[in-house]
Amino acid sequence: MTSPAAWLFTPAPVGRVAILRILTYAFVILDVVWLHTSGWYHGYADPIWYQPLVMGQWLHLPAASVLLVESLKWGTVLAALIALTGRLPRAAGGLVAVGWIWYQYIAFAYGKVDHDRGDFVVALLLLPTLGQAYWRDRRLSEAAGFVLRAVQLAAIATYFLSAWAKVRFGGWEWVNSATMVRAVVRRGTPWMKWLLDVPWLLQATQWGLFIAEMASPLIFFVPERVRRWMVYGWFAFHTLTYASITIAFWPHLVMMLAFLPLEEYADRLAARFSRARRPAERAA
Repeated sequence: MTSPAAWLFTPAPVGRVAILRILTYAFVILDVVWLHTSGWYHGYADPIWYQPLVMGQWLHLPAASVLLVESLKWGTVLAALIALTGRLPRAAGGLVAVGWIWYQYIAFAYGKVDHDRGDFVVALLLLPTLGQAYWRDRRLSEAAGFVLRAVQLAAIATYFLSAWAKVRFGGWEWVNSATMVRAVVRRGTPWMKWLLDVPWLLQATQWGLFIAEMASPLIFFVPERVRRWMVYGWFAFHTLTYASITIAFWPHLVMMLAFLPLEEYADRLAARFSRARRPAERAA
């Protein structure tokens, strides 16, 4: 029987973490500049609205200012660009982690805290620990395995704790009432309004989602092939959710990639690109 320590440090290809790191830092830029930008305008808010979260209380973080949010925003983007080159992986990665987490903290200290970013925080803190890593590196490393396992655990905890929170705060009425009907009424896309005519289907969806989230830890106990299809299933679910009510858990979706053999996909893409380029080279 595998010990918990051996399972936690199961060796994994260094290249897999290198690819995940590239995707993570690319998403950081996209997120700060386009997706989750509320930290920027909180710099103009009256400090009276600032309610420090636990992290802010521990670290005595100040209220937002225009100078602070602009420095965090563009400093994070610059650090992520450097990290994407593979240079200074620990220093640049550390700056990305500090900048992005602080920038998100500013957004949350003035309103709702999004639960889809906890696993992304774990990744930003751990990815720099691997040091130099390249996507073609197929060496097995316990350090790489630990990074992937920690991200996987945080990603699945997002699902499981979400289900627990549903019944903890909303009670069993969350799954037995018109939760999804309300979501479709408030945020439903035009091509999904027909669901309001079949409320039993929406209630069945609530139960299906709850059961899937509660059962999400099973992903650690199934064969590799089944694990991949479970991840594909979660991606399909999130795609359907976005198409229905325009809610997407973008950073969490990036973290779910930690379950997949990214280096294999990269090799396939590289091979296809090489085959597509050969006819052009012959013609030249």
